[in-house]
Amino acid sequence: MALLDRAGSTKPVGKVGSVMSMIDSVVSRLLRTRGVVRAPIWLYRHRAGWLLGSRMLMLEHIGRRSGVPRYVCLEVVERPSADEIVVVSGFGTGAQWYRNLLAEPACRVSIGKRTSVAARATLLSEEESAAVLGRYQKAHPKAWRRLRGAIETAVGHEVEGLPMVNLRLVGD
Repeated sequence: MALLDRAGSTKPVGKVGSVMSMIDSVVSRLLRTRGVVRAPIWLYRHRAGWLLGSRMLMLEHIGRRSGVPRYVCLEVVERPSADEIVVVSGFGTGAQWYRNLLAEPACRVSIGKRTSVAARATLLSEEESAAVLGRYQKAHPKAWRRLRGAIETAVGHEVEGLPMVNLRLVGD
């Protein structure tokens, strides 16, 4: 059973709703646990990132204040071409990696068997991000529902639009 919420979307109620809410809470807690979200970095640094498939990547970016390399693993939202990858900032424009790319768009990407490939980040406009998110929702409806619920629980508000970044690989 589902009810319409204020935004007009359906949310499950009853046992299914409480189970989904509990899962969102657990996933949200995991997304805020440093050790959990940083664990895949170990795989990439030991050249085993290919185990995570092509829907995950490791982004090496430069700290805007420290100038020190920083690492984050992100889900691939879209792959417009072999040398273009779109990722999303689930925690909005306040995410450190997003802010670092805003300050310095030169970065490195490891995805699949490709490791530490030079790349250039371009922040997508709200319209471009909305279009990519719409395509992602259609291609991966179950993943989007899980991700959206977890993000909303983690940030404490509804997710309308999410900032996206296009990573253009420029070398191997």
